[in-house]
Amino acid sequence: MTTVNKVRNPYTGERDYEFPEPTGSQIAEVAQRLRSHQAAWAAKSMAQRVAVLREFGQRWGLHRAEILAAIQTDTGRSHVARLETDSIPDTIERVVSDIQSAFTEPEPRSAGIAVITGWQHRVPYGLIGNIAPWNFPIILSFIDTLPALAAGNAVLVKPSEVTPRWVEPVRRVISEVPELSDVLELLPGTGQTGAAVIEHVDAVAFTGSVATGRKVYEAAARRFIPAFLELGGKDPVIVLESADVKFAADTVTNCSVGSTGQACQSLERVYVARPLLDEFVAEVVAVAESVTLNYPDIDAGLIGPFIFEKQPHIVMEHLRDAVAKGAEIQCGGEIIDHGGQWIRPTVLTNVRQDMKVMQEETFGPVIPIMAFDSVTEAIELANDSIYGLSASVFAGSLEEGRNIAQQLKAGAVSVNDASLTAFVHDFSHDSFGFSGLGSSRFGPSAGLRYTREQAILENDSGQAVVASIIQSS
Repeated sequence: MTTVNKVRNPYTGERDYEFPEPTGSQIAEVAQRLRSHQAAWAAKSMAQRVAVLREFGQRWGLHRAEILAAIQTDTGRSHVARLETDSIPDTIERVVSDIQSAFTEPEPRSAGIAVITGWQHRVPYGLIGNIAPWNFPIILSFIDTLPALAAGNAVLVKPSEVTPRWVEPVRRVISEVPELSDVLELLPGTGQTGAAVIEHVDAVAFTGSVATGRKVYEAAARRFIPAFLELGGKDPVIVLESADVKFAADTVTNCSVGSTGQACQSLERVYVARPLLDEFVAEVVAVAESVTLNYPDIDAGLIGPFIFEKQPHIVMEHLRDAVAKGAEIQCGGEIIDHGGQWIRPTVLTNVRQDMKVMQEETFGPVIPIMAFDSVTEAIELANDSIYGLSASVFAGSLEEGRNIAQQLKAGAVSVNDASLTAFVHDFSHDSFGFSGLGSSRFGPSAGLRYTREQAILENDSGQAVVASIIQSS
């Protein structure tokens, strides 16, 4: 019997959409179909695969309106939905540029044994499983899918069951590019579907929580397949005494509350030089209080509703814990219920490092601010986390900021700006700590991570090297 998933609308709170959970046999059939076409896809030249992806990008543009309408309903937001929808053609071009340079095969070179030459060749894994989250459903489904396809793999995407409406219009786009539809499929479903996907693929990419990432990693390990994990963040920002207070406060606030804080690179811990504390807090509160909700007009206001039904409960748990331990709420702090649930930007002071809001991923528009008395202390506080996704530093000069940045345990550090990895994908970087495992999904390594490196060793001398060595020993 087919299970039907009923989906909540984050803006209205109503369950106004449903879709069937794929059965085990359906998942197996899809995986087999994709796998049967993968070898022919991999046999195409890079230029041919690139042409198919570019055709997909062109077709995407023709369906923009219906994709946008679906993702807007999925996420309860308008501005970010437009960014997501419009990102795909540009992402295709970035991936094409990165992968074409990374996949230039080297010329054969001499080995240590004079008669042997060798070279490296990239071999796609085959079928990649991509388990994507709900916070940026389109971007985080395709940020791994596109380079995996360009590298010659087939891809089976498991979008989140929380935000599945966009899948149908995108399936229609894929169907208009037959060469792509042979090697790409989207199957929304619950964790049950994600677990089944892992059983049928040659490598898996996962974006989501640490708890689920651990399950994915364990399942992949049992099958001896690679798992590329992009997990949570608790991104710190350090504001040095030399920084421009107003600029830092405005940037920190926007990068903490943008997308309602539902982004892995959102700033979640703020460390400010003590002489700047009062001025900085006042500036942050002023900016935070000027930010409006996108209710009752979804096209107006910066703060959208919580997408995931459980998220406001997590945010409120963190706030209650902080207040119980002595923190003070300067603004915000209350859930606003209009069917969907919102919270205004919430600024906390008198926070301590042992509070949940400073240790656990909050994933909401909450700005906890803590003073430090020395640069050494600031670095220690910023590094006091199980996470290490990204971080930010504000300083009076790039040199000063760069010096601090290089001491932070984070995969990417923005200097005199914040959360730059949301839009700057040109540079490879690794996650630290519990923020992930596997090579970078950005820059030249984005495509390389979906291939194995094969060495081709050639002997043109007419003499068997290994046999001659054995005989002479």
